[in-house]
Amino acid sequence: MKASVYYSKNDIRYEDVDIPEIGDGDMLIKMHACGLCGTDIHKMQHQTVIGPVILGHEVSGEIVKIGKEITHYQVGERVVTAIHVPCFNCHYCDRGFFTLCDQFKKTNLDPGGFSEFIRIPHLHVKHLTHRIIDSLDWERAAMIEPVACCLHGMKSANIHPQDTVLVMGGGTIGLISAQLAALKSASTVIVSDLSRFKRELALKIGVTYAIDPIKEKLETRVAEITQGKGPDVIIIAAGVSSLVSQAVNIVRRGGRIVVFSPFDNIPIVKIDASRLFRDEISIVGTYSLTPYDMKEAIEIVEKNKINIKDMITHTWSLSRISEAIEFASNPNNDVLKIIINAEK
Repeated sequence: MKASVYYSKNDIRYEDVDIPEIGDGDMLIKMHACGLCGTDIHKMQHQTVIGPVILGHEVSGEIVKIGKEITHYQVGERVVTAIHVPCFNCHYCDRGFFTLCDQFKKTNLDPGGFSEFIRIPHLHVKHLTHRIIDSLDWERAAMIEPVACCLHGMKSANIHPQDTVLVMGGGTIGLISAQLAALKSASTVIVSDLSRFKRELALKIGVTYAIDPIKEKLETRVAEITQGKGPDVIIIAAGVSSLVSQAVNIVRRGGRIVVFSPFDNIPIVKIDASRLFRDEISIVGTYSLTPYDMKEAIEIVEKNKINIKDMITHTWSLSRISEAIEFASNPNNDVLKIIINAEK
C-alpha cells in the first residue's frame, strides 16, 4: 500500500509500505479521509518525533477485513476511530483522568492515518471505533475526532446557561469549541484571533463577536461586551503562553480558564496569583479525548448541530501532504482545516 512517511523536516515520502497483518480481534480499514491536525504539523516541522513514522489520527474509513473474533462489525461498514485507549483500571482512570493513564499514549493505530490501509487494534475496536451513517461524507466524518477532543475540554469548562465564553484562538479547535459553547447554552461567545479570515469565518458559523487583538485591546473590548465583569469561561486554543497571563487578568470572578493548546518555547509565564484565592478563579488543562466523548461527537456531527462543513477549507491527496503542510503553515493563506483524502 501507499503511505506518506515522515523521515525528517522537509522529508516526507509517498512510498510503498506493507499492509499490516491483523489479529483475531483487530480490523483493517481503508482510509478515506484523515484530518491534518495541528499536532501533526508541529511534530513534523519541529521534529519532535523520530522518523520514519506515519502520522495522522483523525480517521474515517471503510472496513475491508475483520478478525475472526469480531462479530459486531462487517466488511463494508463505514467507521471512525481515534488514537489512544486508556486501561480503565488505574489510579487516573478510576478518577476519570483517562488521558493521564500510563497505557493511553502507548496505544496507537497501526500505522497512522496517512496511509491507504490502517489496522485498528482490538482495544480500539472495542472502545473507540463506531459506525457512521451513510449520508455523512468522509471529510466531515474525519472531524469527529477533534470534536470529541473539544467535548472533553467542555467538561472542564463547566459552561452554564447565559455564560459568556471567550475563545482565544480561531483555529480548528477554537472554532469547534466556540460552537460547542453555544450548543452548551452560552449566551455570548467571543473569538479572538489575529487572522481576518478566521474572524470572518467565526462570525459566519455563529459566534457573537470576533476581535482582532492587534487593532483592539482585548481587555478593553471584552470589558465593554461584558459590562466590566469579564467572561465566565476562557478557552485558550492558541499556542501562545502569554495568553494565560492575559486570561487571568480578563476572566470574571469565579471564572474558569481552560488551556487546550501546547505552548510555544516560553512555557513559564507570570500571572496574578492573588486572583486564585481572592476571586476563586480556576485554571485547568485539557488534552485529547476519552472513549466516552466519541459517541456524543458522532451525534453532533451527524445531526449537524455545529457547522463543520464551512470549517473544512481545503482537501489534499495523500501523496501531497508536504504541500498541504507548507500551505497550512503560511499565515498569508486563508486556511483552516485541511483534510487528506485517499488517492483515487
